[in-house]
Amino acid sequence: MHTHTCPTSVSKIKESPIQKINDGTMLAMLLDAPNQSLREARVSIPVPSAHEILLKVKACGVCRTDLHIVDGDLAPHKLPLILGHEAVGTVVGVGELVEQWTIGQRVGVPWLWGTCRHCAFCLSNHENLCDLAAFVGYDHDGGYAEYVVADARYCFPLPDKYDDIHAAPLLCAGLIGYRAYAMTGDAKRLGLYGFGAAAHIITQIALSQGKDIYAFTRPGDKHSQTFALSLGAEWAGDSDIAAPVLLDAAIIFAPEGALVPRALAATCKGATVVCAGIHMRDIPSFPYSLLWGERVLRSVAHLTRADGDAFFSIAKQVDINTVPVVYRLQQANEALDALRNGRLDGAAVLVP
Repeated sequence: MHTHTCPTSVSKIKESPIQKINDGTMLAMLLDAPNQSLREARVSIPVPSAHEILLKVKACGVCRTDLHIVDGDLAPHKLPLILGHEAVGTVVGVGELVEQWTIGQRVGVPWLWGTCRHCAFCLSNHENLCDLAAFVGYDHDGGYAEYVVADARYCFPLPDKYDDIHAAPLLCAGLIGYRAYAMTGDAKRLGLYGFGAAAHIITQIALSQGKDIYAFTRPGDKHSQTFALSLGAEWAGDSDIAAPVLLDAAIIFAPEGALVPRALAATCKGATVVCAGIHMRDIPSFPYSLLWGERVLRSVAHLTRADGDAFFSIAKQVDINTVPVVYRLQQANEALDALRNGRLDGAAVLVP
């Protein structure tokens, strides 16, 4: 999808250092086809159009959505593709219609590239549901590169207290995790199924608001359970056993459909169970009695800019430690493999 009002040439960009950078090329990690390793390559530095900014990437988080695209769970919308939608960078080029960003500013690039801005969803504060929405690292090349372009209207300023590496995971694990968390309302006892990048951020926010966290991990994953307890979780255990109390709400971050009936069974009447991922394996059939009692089962789709504003307002007040595990850009395949096999506490972050 093209969200700009008109294309622009290099000569119309307010400041255009592109031709002076390296020979106009950059290092990037390319996905040529699903179920293949990313390929290191030199490609042309992108040129920002009217509403776009060009960023020199300082750090880019590795998200499970990236893994779903690589592993073929989500069909790529373009190939070859540069993944990455948790990019932190410095503005080095600005399109002619950009007003909110200037050269040298630090900017965060999230999953949502842009929307149509005029449909019923966009006009009712549900731009995340826009049928013409496009996404960074999916419809448009993302941050697994030395430079990235983004629609300036959908980027975020980042709190100064987080350096680039710690800020990167906030842009998806934090943002979409927060949207899922907000759907649980005033639930006191919150279950988190899958304790990775999003869960460890939401745990810290929830604890700051007086909530109790019950962390569920892959059976036998004592390492992640210990990690959850170290952050202040009330309890941590295998996802196939019951928590010691009934939960007021649960968020399922892991892409396992079998967790849905387990989470419903673990909650009290009136509870909400939120499926927070963009992809989930099939949900098995389950008895209506698990849903009965006015329990609510719902999904999360993407994010809105309002979500970002609300989340970063909280991030300014709460000291969130994103526990980054740093990889060089050229090690992107290693980072994806660590995520695929559950070897990460916290969040993987690529640094060019």
